[in-house]
Amino acid sequence: MIVDNYKHTEVTDKILKAFYIVYNTLGYGFLERVYENALFIELEERGLLVEKQKKIKVYYEEKEVGEYYADLIINDCVIIELKAAESLLEEHEYQLINYLKATEIEVGLLLNFGKKPELKRKVFSTSINYHIKS
Repeated sequence: MIVDNYKHTEVTDKILKAFYIVYNTLGYGFLERVYENALFIELEERGLLVEKQKKIKVYYEEKEVGEYYADLIINDCVIIELKAAESLLEEHEYQLINYLKATEIEVGLLLNFGKKPELKRKVFSTSINYHIKS
């Protein structure tokens, strides 16, 4: 069976271009919220539907057990988790994977506005559980 590891590439390409524009403009050292607000503006200017701090409910055995707020959801098909850390950690990747598990969204981008820009792409499908890094 062929698995499409690059779902929504047209959307993710626009997101990554916007990420680098924001990074190159603002540089390193701001809080995550500053980058989130700037990226929100940059993504909307590219014609994307952007939702900021959207509440996502988490269920266990069909009972709500918690909630989290996605930094950005783009076109209802990509979750963006933002960091402003010195570097990305494995725990950041698992956080994004869990966010994908809690939604119907299959593609997630972990974007770090650290000393150098970093990104990870995660794909999670309920029909075929797989994760990729790039």
